[in-house]
Amino acid sequence: MFVDRVTIELFAGKGGDGCLSFRREKYVPRGGPDGGDGGNGGSIHIVAEAGVDSLTALSHRQFWKADRGQHGSGKKCRGKDGQDVIIKVPPGTIIVDAEHDFVMKDLVNDGDAFIAAKGGKGGKGNARFKSSVNQVPREWTPGEAGEVRKLNLELKVIADVGLVGKPNAGKSTLLSRVTKATPQIADYPFTTKFPNLGRVVLDWERSFIMADIPGLIEGASEGVGLGHEFLRHIERAGILVHLVEPQPMDGTDPLDNFKAISAELSQYNEQLGQRPQLIAVTKAEIPGAEEVHAQLAALTGENIFLISSVTGQGLNDLSQAIHRALEKAKHL
Repeated sequence: MFVDRVTIELFAGKGGDGCLSFRREKYVPRGGPDGGDGGNGGSIHIVAEAGVDSLTALSHRQFWKADRGQHGSGKKCRGKDGQDVIIKVPPGTIIVDAEHDFVMKDLVNDGDAFIAAKGGKGGKGNARFKSSVNQVPREWTPGEAGEVRKLNLELKVIADVGLVGKPNAGKSTLLSRVTKATPQIADYPFTTKFPNLGRVVLDWERSFIMADIPGLIEGASEGVGLGHEFLRHIERAGILVHLVEPQPMDGTDPLDNFKAISAELSQYNEQLGQRPQLIAVTKAEIPGAEEVHAQLAALTGENIFLISSVTGQGLNDLSQAIHRALEKAKHL
């Protein structure tokens, strides 16, 4: 099960209370105050970790609570700090304050961390209040309360390349051919229910991450179909590869489909419409693919790729072009 959006509630630990104590020891007259400080409450950290690929684990646990700090004691003994809680999330997770709806932190890279709820400070023991004018202090302070937060965690998949297109355009098949990913593949629409990622390796020093996004349909930017739930996952992609099926199963026109999906990307996010994009006609092995390839080239005035994930035609040329486009985008 792929989960890319969850709501959790965090309860950081309360600080331990300071201690009110006076030294009572044989042969030590007027021992004085010796109450120790309380320990700090545990904090809750959210850490991005490579290898964690969804928020599924968090969907089964809504409440997270850190340990409280222990109380101080006599002989100026400080209470033990509460143990921190570490929540691991995938790189690309955005932390949003659920109450005020603002982004607190964007954990982009492996190892990025954020203290989402800070534990309360421990209270002061009465030994802290001793002074020249207050030799026998009876003051002490309680531990502070830990922070309480309600957060929305949203995952935006981090990929160099995002595959877009209508359902059954061949995105999953292409991903399975050029990477070691094993997405579900079938001859019916909406096979892909969630983004799949894979690494395309060109040689020992050149590679990139490719993401297969669930198929888009007209109206996706307004919430129609499955793809609209995952449009945000291609916002981070450096470039897009738009796959066009030459003979759609629903009998629609390939050029109209290309125009419709391009419009949906722009309507969802204007920057997506301006993102560097490569266009490829898939299923080159079937009749009519070359004709659609020529029509798209005439329509766009761009170099259109003609590929087949079945025969392997054009896959290397497309992979090399993607890498060149990524390198060019880095220097813009």
